[in-house]
Parts: sequence; structure tokens; C-alpha cells
Amino acid sequence: MKKPSNWRINTILIFIIIFGAAIISRLFFLQVLERKLFASQALGQQVAFNSITGSRGQIFCVNSQESKGVHGSGEVKSLAINKDSWTISANPKDILDKPAFAESLSMAVSDSQEQILSELGGQESYVILKKDLSSDELSKVKKLNLKGLSWQNAADRFYPQGEMLSQTLGFLGGAGAGQYGVEGYYEDTLKGEVGVREEKSGLDSIFSNGNQASFEGSDVYLTIDYNIQFQAEELLKQEQKKDDIDSGQIIVMRPDTGRILALANFPNFNPNQYSKENDLDIFQNSAVQKLFEPGSIMKPFTMAAALNEGKIIPDTTYTDTGVVNFGTKSIHNFANEVYGKQTMTQVLENSINTGAVFVEQQISHDVFFSYIDKFGFTEKTGIDLRGEVSSHNDSLKSGPDMNYATASFGQGIELTPLQIARGFCAIANGGKLVRPYIVEKIVNGKDGTDARPEISDPIITQQTLSQLNSMLINVVDKGFNSVAKIPGYYLAGKTGTAQVPLKKGKGYEADKTIQSFVGYGPAFNPQFLILVKLDNPKVPKSALSAVPVFKELAQYIINYWHIPPDYDANAK
Repeated sequence: MKKPSNWRINTILIFIIIFGAAIISRLFFLQVLERKLFASQALGQQVAFNSITGSRGQIFCVNSQESKGVHGSGEVKSLAINKDSWTISANPKDILDKPAFAESLSMAVSDSQEQILSELGGQESYVILKKDLSSDELSKVKKLNLKGLSWQNAADRFYPQGEMLSQTLGFLGGAGAGQYGVEGYYEDTLKGEVGVREEKSGLDSIFSNGNQASFEGSDVYLTIDYNIQFQAEELLKQEQKKDDIDSGQIIVMRPDTGRILALANFPNFNPNQYSKENDLDIFQNSAVQKLFEPGSIMKPFTMAAALNEGKIIPDTTYTDTGVVNFGTKSIHNFANEVYGKQTMTQVLENSINTGAVFVEQQISHDVFFSYIDKFGFTEKTGIDLRGEVSSHNDSLKSGPDMNYATASFGQGIELTPLQIARGFCAIANGGKLVRPYIVEKIVNGKDGTDARPEISDPIITQQTLSQLNSMLINVVDKGFNSVAKIPGYYLAGKTGTAQVPLKKGKGYEADKTIQSFVGYGPAFNPQFLILVKLDNPKVPKSALSAVPVFKELAQYIINYWHIPPDYDANAK
């Protein structure tokens, strides 16, 4: 039998080889020579780049009842959040029946039919009909299915607690930037970033790990305890009704760390409606942005300097004649009282001006000023709030003896309420100067950063602190008819009634005072410190105004934190 010819098989093989070579060469051309071109085309089909702006971080506080103010561990309260706000607009040229359009729309929004018609009556191709609609209101508008109507979303800043904590929070200004307070100080932390986000499609969207940069602003958690803050603000409102104060501030702190638990101001404002305020001074936080002459709450620091230098002890005596003369000028006690022979403890109990002058005269002026500096009265506290002010009080350095004498009892020296509170923290916590802070932690996604308290080495000795603490306990127990005393607890503190300098010229207002009280407790293991400052109450002294406010707030904190008593108040 004749074998088949091999040429047919060879021909088929040749065609297969040629065809395969053509495919391989084409693949080489596509995958090697033109790889970058086709890869970029594929990428363009599968990846889009969108410009976005991350949302602003929100502000919260966490109640500290369980931790007794050491940290927030309870209920979270929203203080500043982002809220959808809608604007509806229309193109009048697209509306065939404007009266019917206006009638339907007026049923969904609060504007009248006539008002809507007047907006549509012009020749513009785009008119805004209504701003600041909620999502629920927009849903009603959408259901109307009105031709020519459109809507746009603009995230709005909303402060759920209204006026509460307003000066401390600040607000988001019209330009979209934080103003005053936390909103201003933490602007770079809170604001969302502007950037480009990669959006993938196809298989890349399935296997993408999603690890893209976040453009969202960070959330901020404050040290503020909502319940203590609320109580403090209510007490200031009551004081306005009771004693007709012009304004006032209350500060509550943990003296061991500088953690701010309340920072209350009166009057305050609604940050949701900040643009309606005519007096811009109301935006300032007086606790950190306004200086005042502290009056007698300065006397413990004068006493601390002389005790620490070994120039006096609590039982050191002097004889008060009611006046100290400096040439043609004289210093008198409050209400021109004359006390006779007094110990240093009694000087604080009775708040004797001439006694403070006597104490300052036991040390040199330079030494006295060095303690003013040690207690932080020549610098800012460093609190994380926008716009803190301070005075270097340099006028004392080159001033006459009279200046140092008046500074010893808190006149002719300028401080903020927070500076005074910080100084008292050092007396309460073992002599350490703390940096007050208002933000507890910053959170971005799953990442968080906790605040770290900044605490100095002791600035005065433990012996001085022990002596001064006992003296300040006596002030509460025996001074001003024991108005501040809470049975069962040892509290320490000092009153202050200061004159108000004239805004123009030298001298003081004839009929205005600043009345204050600073105290802490329990005195032998301080867990809270309270400063109460009332501007121009219509009563003669702080024992009738600031002291009762302190007592009520201290009792509230003791009950709130379940602080056990120091002794049995019912024991005989």
C-alpha cells in the first residue's frame, strides 16, 4: 500500500509555526514594546481621581464620675458636631406655572407663597429660595417633584448644648475656620484636609486593600465634665439674679494634674447664632483672656514666700494699728478695721491687708518677686485655648515700696483667673506647678493620642506646704463665720474682695468690687480645686457672694464623686 505524502503534514506544521510566531510577535509587541501605553489606558478605565474635602472633626466630653475627675470614663456628650444643611434653589425659566409652583413649595417650607413668587419674578437663571433646611424638610420638598427645583448640601457646624461652654468651645466662622476657644486653638487638628482620592473599578476594586490616606479631621475629647460644667453655669446664673453680678467665672480643676473639669462664664452666647451678637467682647473667655487685680486671694502666696524663706511661722505675731504709711500715702484694712495683736494664721483668717504688708516686709522685694515668678504669675499658663493673655508684672521691679506693699494683698498686680487657680494648685498638690489643659485626647479613625500632664518639680518645701495648708483650713473653719465649711470635710481656701481700677486715669472705682474665693478639698488629699470670681456683685464682701457659690459647688462634687468624709460630723 502506498504511504501518504509528507508534504501535506509538513505544510500544516509550517502554517502552525507561522501562525504561532505571528501571535507571539503580536503579544511581544503588546505586552513588551507597548506595555506602558496599554497599561495607562487600562488604568484610566479602572481608576478615577476625585477631589474631596474631609469633614471637620467633632468635639465631645466624657463625664468623670467614676474616675473622680482623673479621666473621662462615663457618658459621652456631643459639644460640636457636623450637621447636614440643605439649600434649595430654582431656575425660573424652567418653571411653566410659577403660582402653582410657589403654592406647592410654600406647603413644604415656612416661606409664604407671595415671598416665593417674588423670588421667582426676576430675570435671573438661578435664585436661592431657602437655606438651612434639615434632611426631613428636604424630603418633603423632594416629594413635590417640582420641575426647575434643585438642592445643594452644605455641612453645617452645630452645637447641641447651645450656650453651654460657649467661650471655651468658640465657633466655626463664616470663612469655615475655627474662631476662639478650642475651635480656634485646634483648627489644624479639627479641619478636614483637601485632597484627591483614588476610586478603583473592576478587579482592582475587589482586591484593593483600602489603605488610602484619610482626609477627615480628628475628633477632640475635652477634659470637661458635663455635669460639673452645667452646675457651675447654673450657679453663675443664680448669682446674677441674687446679687446682680455684671459677669463671673468659675474654674474647677484637678490640682494634681491641671485637668480642667469646668470653665464657666457668665454671660455666654449661642455659638449656633454667633453672628447675631453685637458685643464682640462676649466671645472672649474671661478666665484666660482678661486680667484683673486679684485682691486678698493673693495673700497665701505672700505668706508662702515668707514661710519658705524661714522669716515667719504661723504663730508669728505683729500688732495691727489699721494703717501702714508710705510717705503721704497710706494702706488701710477693709472697712478700716483695726485688729490689734494678730498671728499670721489670723492674718489669713481675717484677711488683714496690713498683715500682708508686714509679711512682705520680712523678705526683700527681689525675693518676693522671685516667688511671684515661681508661682507662674509672670507668664501664660500654657492652656490649650486660643488667645490666652498674661502680664509680666514688670512694673513691680522698678517700683517703689508702696507697689510691693499693695501687691502683697493683691492690688497693683494683674493676673488671669486661671493663673491664680494654677498657683493654688501648687499649694494643694505638693508644691508642683502644673500646665492646665482642656483636651484629653485626639482621635482620628482608630488612632488616638492622649494628653500627658506637664508637672514641675516642687517650688516650695513640704514644711511650708503643711503650714500653709493648716492656715488655709483655719480660714474655712473660722474665717467669715465659717460660711464655706462643709460638716465632715476639711476644706482649705481664701476669700478676696478687690477694687476695680478705673479704665481711664489712676485710682479705683468708688462703688465696684471683684469678689472671689479659691478653695480645694479634701484638704489633706485634694481632689478638686474651685475658683469663683464674681464681677461687681451688689453685696459688700465675698463672704456673702463667692463663698456660698463655692460651698454649693464643692458639696455637689463631693456627692457626685462619692468622696468619703474626713471625720464624723455628728460625733461630739
